[in-house]
Amino acid sequence: MSGGWRPGEGFAGFRAAWLRNDAMAGLAVAAVSIPSAIAYPAIAGLPPQVGIYASMMALVAYALFGPSRLLMMGPDAATMTVVAAVLATLPLATMEDRVAAAALLAVGVGILCILASALRLGILAAFLSRPILVGFISGVAISILISQINRITGLGIDTDGLVVALIDLARNAGSIHWPSVALGVAMFVLLQLLAAWRSPVPGPVVVVVAATVLSAVLDFRGLGIKVVGEIPMGLPAFSLPMMKGLPLQELVQGAAAIWLVSFGAGIVTARSFAALGGFRADVNKELIGFGASNIAAGCFSGFPVSVSDSRTAINMSVAGRSQASGLFAALVLGLTLIYLNDAVRLLPAPALGAILASAAVSLIDLRGLREIWRISRVEFAFACIGLWGAVSLGVLRGVVIAVFATLAYVLLQEMRPRDAALGRIAGSAGFFKLHRRGDAAAVPGLAVHIVQGSMLFFNVEYVQARLEAVAHDLPPSTRWFILDASAISQIDSTAAAMLKEVHASFAKAGIAFGIAELHHEPMTILKRAGVLDEIGRDMLFDDLEEVLPAFLKRA
Repeated sequence: MSGGWRPGEGFAGFRAAWLRNDAMAGLAVAAVSIPSAIAYPAIAGLPPQVGIYASMMALVAYALFGPSRLLMMGPDAATMTVVAAVLATLPLATMEDRVAAAALLAVGVGILCILASALRLGILAAFLSRPILVGFISGVAISILISQINRITGLGIDTDGLVVALIDLARNAGSIHWPSVALGVAMFVLLQLLAAWRSPVPGPVVVVVAATVLSAVLDFRGLGIKVVGEIPMGLPAFSLPMMKGLPLQELVQGAAAIWLVSFGAGIVTARSFAALGGFRADVNKELIGFGASNIAAGCFSGFPVSVSDSRTAINMSVAGRSQASGLFAALVLGLTLIYLNDAVRLLPAPALGAILASAAVSLIDLRGLREIWRISRVEFAFACIGLWGAVSLGVLRGVVIAVFATLAYVLLQEMRPRDAALGRIAGSAGFFKLHRRGDAAAVPGLAVHIVQGSMLFFNVEYVQARLEAVAHDLPPSTRWFILDASAISQIDSTAAAMLKEVHASFAKAGIAFGIAELHHEPMTILKRAGVLDEIGRDMLFDDLEEVLPAFLKRA
């Protein structure tokens, strides 16, 4: 995907021969969408019909404005958990207020997506490190599991935090509704077996059909098992969500938190499926599709949505060729609202809890965590921070923890840039790192040192200490010290002042200080700061190979 964004890119190269595949893919996507569309709103305490509204309109909007031929939008467990956390901070008296607030948040997320695309902020995806995202999503999954305790046990305990939830569960063990538990556990086990057997029919579809039939035959409601209940018939109506006295600051902050999580998870999913499909995901274009999907969902009484990995996987597996599959899926969802309403209202709550619990278990990336542990203990620690923040402090605070952990990770990588002494190998051109090549040796009287990283205000003290420590250990015969700047991409004014001090310190010790292979931007900063004038033109080298002849000439 290159060039400027154009509407309808998801239909690029469309051919009539694709309609059959797209129609079949659309039916499969709708079959997977119905259970999650009904179940996911429950995470945020929203009625089930708004999940179908959000699913329908997100599919239509992305089909018209999204760039990918494969991606499917819809409710997402991680995003819904953040929506639930945001709604918990707002003064909402009635269910109508709750639905309106969720719709308003969706529009806010959509606007943030459009603004981010206009400002070319897709680059922010690079700051969402995989370890922290893996840890955070795993933490969100645990939070979802905790939130299903009430739905499966029939209790009304406080599910804010793992420890509190387990304590409350132990205290209220005598009030557990065991028929609900039996149904929920049975449906969860069925989902796991269907996944293990690679059932051609998606597990959630089997569970919804089986649980609904059993509910009708055995009268689950009469047995005390909660069911979905009445769902308004008909298609959603266009309606701009209004503030209704809601605090603007909390809404904006909440929309930003939801945007961050849905953007991070959505972009990771988009990139993963783009790689599978053999094309490249353009983040800024995807933001347009994400924004349109959220605005459409919000304007039809929905809630924030993101890329759905399950729907996208189904679309790919059934060989969907264009976004026509998304339009077919939306059509089937609309027909479900009109013609299958009576069946949906019999769906038991423990079955929905089992679907959500199964989805949560699939989000816990143990393989990814093991791989991160194997590769880097430091990055694993950041993954644990992301997980801990989501579970212990709540998802909303967990977002903040994840962001700050990401920034801390970036700073830690830059705070202590690596450095090394360089020398020559007899009969070979170039300079080599002395600690890596045993046959390399320093040139008598000449010290060449490389710093591998930017020099900025937060690491200049460390770099200065390293350069001075190196100088302290140099042989008394050393006359030149050359800083190899080939790996220094950035220098700020603080670093420029530090280099002035280093130059003066070396001069006092009788060592001439020079710089080689300085990039354009750092050179501009050092020139403006007067550092280059102090060093002198004769000690500035465009190429490291120029250093040795100059040194020998002046010896």
